[in-house]
Amino acid sequence: MAPKTEVAAAAAPVVAAPIKKAKKNAGETINSRLALVMKSGKYTLGYKSTLKTIRNGKAKLLLISGNCPPLRKSELEYYAMLSKTAVHHYSGNNIDLGTACGKYFRVGVLSIIDAGDSDIISRPLE
Repeated sequence: MAPKTEVAAAAAPVVAAPIKKAKKNAGETINSRLALVMKSGKYTLGYKSTLKTIRNGKAKLLLISGNCPPLRKSELEYYAMLSKTAVHHYSGNNIDLGTACGKYFRVGVLSIIDAGDSDIISRPLE
């Protein structure tokens, strides 16, 4: 057999396209929207007061922390389903949710009654 001869391509070198970073804006946008609600809107923090706002039909959106106990989470989801309230599961734990609210304590559940200047209710959350 004849030895293989390599043909060098005279074409231009291949240039890789710039790599786009993964979309990390989802967490930041929810936190920035939440900060705007804290400044200009109405909200309640905590399990008991959230249940009251859901029962009265005042809550527009529920934010549940990632480490909320499953029984409590399912109860909140059930009440929200009955009152046709939107539910968002916050990706962080209750410490992160408290920090996002600008508080120095843990927040397991948060209900938004009035969004104020924020578009947290009208635009879908990631």
